[in-house]
Amino acid sequence: MSMLRVGFAAWFLLAMLQVVWHGLLRPPPSAMLVPAAIVLAILPLALPLLARSAARRLWWAAAVSLLYFSHGVMQAWAASGLVRALGWMELVLAVAVVGMAGGQGRAIQRKEHGGSQSDGPTLHRRVR
Repeated sequence: MSMLRVGFAAWFLLAMLQVVWHGLLRPPPSAMLVPAAIVLAILPLALPLLARSAARRLWWAAAVSLLYFSHGVMQAWAASGLVRALGWMELVLAVAVVGMAGGQGRAIQRKEHGGSQSDGPTLHRRVR
């Protein structure tokens, strides 16, 4: 399975986790607020769908996932029980999205430069 597919799968699972978490397992006190909570939890994850290419969609999903990473760290650290477990799941899925986007970007970079690039950053000299 390619990094792009794994990244998209993690992105989708992160969105579904938000629906389950805020809609079923830990809904707001008022039943009327459940749709609003779900929309607010999922809307940032839906914004990368506006990007033109699949690689750019995954890159933007990774950027947005950093917000969910921060939330997951906070919940995994401060909460207990089910909320802590959900926080860890959110954290792991966000790391997967970011990692797969980075790996995909690295693969594109290697492809564009002929595959002979070193693992570290390179400095290009100016040709006169």
